[in-house]
Amino acid sequence: MLLHLSVRNVLLISELDMEFGSGLNVLTGETGAGKSILLGALGFVLGQRQAQPAAPSAGGSSEVMASFDVSNNDGSRAVLEEMGFLSESELVLRRSVASSGRSSAFINDRRCTTRALARLGDTLVEIHGQSDDRGLLNSANHRRLLDQFTGNGQLLLKVRQSWRDWQSSKARLHAAQEQLKEAGRDREFAEHAARELERLDPKVGEDEELDRRRASLRLFVRHQEDLAKVENALGPEGAENLISQALARLGAISDLDSMRVGEAIDALDRALMEISEAQRHLDEVRLGNETDPREIDRVEERLFAIRAAARKHSVRPDQLPEVVDQLSESLLDIDRMQREIGNLRSEVEARESRYASSAKELSRVRIIAAGDLNTAMANETGPLRLGNTNFTAVVSDEAPGREGLDRVVFTASTIPSMPPGPINAIASGGELSRFMLALKVSLMTDSGDVCAVFDEIDRGVGGATADAVGRRLRKLAQQSQVLVVTHSPQVAAMGHHHWRIEKSTGAVREETRATKLDASMRIFEIARMLSGETVTCEAQAAAVALLDAV
Repeated sequence: MLLHLSVRNVLLISELDMEFGSGLNVLTGETGAGKSILLGALGFVLGQRQAQPAAPSAGGSSEVMASFDVSNNDGSRAVLEEMGFLSESELVLRRSVASSGRSSAFINDRRCTTRALARLGDTLVEIHGQSDDRGLLNSANHRRLLDQFTGNGQLLLKVRQSWRDWQSSKARLHAAQEQLKEAGRDREFAEHAARELERLDPKVGEDEELDRRRASLRLFVRHQEDLAKVENALGPEGAENLISQALARLGAISDLDSMRVGEAIDALDRALMEISEAQRHLDEVRLGNETDPREIDRVEERLFAIRAAARKHSVRPDQLPEVVDQLSESLLDIDRMQREIGNLRSEVEARESRYASSAKELSRVRIIAAGDLNTAMANETGPLRLGNTNFTAVVSDEAPGREGLDRVVFTASTIPSMPPGPINAIASGGELSRFMLALKVSLMTDSGDVCAVFDEIDRGVGGATADAVGRRLRKLAQQSQVLVVTHSPQVAAMGHHHWRIEKSTGAVREETRATKLDASMRIFEIARMLSGETVTCEAQAAAVALLDAV
C-alpha cells in the first residue's frame, strides 16, 4: 500500500507531500492543474522510463520519494530478498535527476539500478491509463493474472519445481553426454597408449638405473684395451714371468750371501702374491663389465624407449607408471559414464513424466478458470455501459516451460460480428479504462497488496455509468488500495480519501499544490465538479446527496 508520496522540483511542483490511506483515494481538480504530473512522478519513482521528469530551467535536481507498507505484499518481499535487501514492513523508494540529467535510484537508502526499481515497482503499483503498456494490457502478464484469479498457487509451484527438476536432469544428461563424447574421441588414443605402456612396463627408478648401466658399459668399452694391456703386463708374459725368472736366478746365487739373497727371494715372492691379488681384482672388473656385446644396445634401446614415452606423455620417466594407472582409470571412467548416462536418461524420462502430469492438471484448471473469468467479465461490462463488449480469456498450447504448457491471452471485441482481438485494440480513452476496471474487479483476489491507479477512468461517461464506475472502484478498494484521477462527481463521492489538485500562482511561477479535503471541503469540491466555476446551493445539496448515497 502506498503510504506517502514526496515530490521535489518536478515541472510545476516545487514541493509536495501527500499521505495516502487504504481504500479508495480520489484526486480531483481542473484540467491542467497537475494531476498527470503527479502520476508521472509516481511512475518515475517506480522505475518507469516514460515517466522521466524534467528539472526546472533554473537548475537544481528533481527528486521523488514514495514509501509503501509491504507487510502483506509477499511479491514485493520476495523480490527484495532476492535482490539482497532487508525485508522490512515499510519500503522507501527514491529516485532523483540532477541538472546534468544523471539519474540515481535508491531502495531503503541503498543505491540500486533503475531496472531493480522497475522490477520492484511492478509488485507495488499498477497504473492504468490511456497509454498503459504494462499490467493488464501486457499479454505477458495474462497467464499470471489468470493463475492469481484461480488461486492455484500450490499447483503452479508444483509445476515450476517439476520443471526445474526436469531441466536439471536434462542439463546433467547433456553435460554427461558431452563429457562422454569428449572422452570417446580420446578413447582410441587411451587404449593404444595403455597397451603401449603396459608392454613397456616401466618401473620407478628404472631410467636412472639404465643410465648408470649404460655409462658403466661405455666406460668399460673405452678402457677395455688398457685393461688387456695391464693384464698382459702382469701376466705370464709380463711381470709374473720376469719375477719368476728372477727367482730362478736368485736360487742359483744363494751361496753368495744366503741371508740377503733369501730376503730378496722373500720380497719377490711377496711381489708375485701382490701381482696375483692385482690380477684377481682386474678379473673382477672384467667379470663385472664384460657381457654380451649387444648388452649396451639393449640397455640404450630400453632407455630411449622409456624416455620417448615420457616425452610423449609430458611427464618424467618415473611418472610413467602413474600414467598407466591414469589411462586405465580413464577407460574405466568411460564405462562408468556410459552407465551414468543410462541412469540419467531414466531420470529425465521420469521427471518429464511428472512435469507433464502436473502441467496438464494446471492446464485443465486454467481452462476452467478462463470460463469463470469470461462469465465474471460479462457481469461487469453491462453496468459499466461497455455495450457489446465481449471478453474472452484464451488458453492455447505453448511449448513446455516453467509456467506450464499454456499461453494465456485476454482478448475483446466491441462489435458482435468482429472476432476478438488484443484488449488494447478496443476503443481508447474512458472505454478502455472502464474495461480495465471491469477486468481488475473480475480478477480481484486477496492474494496481493498492490495499489491500483486509474487515470481519468470516467472520461466520456456520466450519470448511471459514472455511478457504476465509482461503485466498482469502491468495491475494488475493499481488497486493495486504489488511486483514481477523476472529473466525475459520482466517482469522487465514492472515495474514502479525497485530494484536490490545483494550480496556484507563486512568487516566480505557477505551482501545483495538493490539499487533503475534510468533510466540508469535499462537499464544496464535489459541488464545484457538479456546477462548474460558480458553486450554487443546489450543487452543494446535490453533493451532499451523492455522499449520503455511498
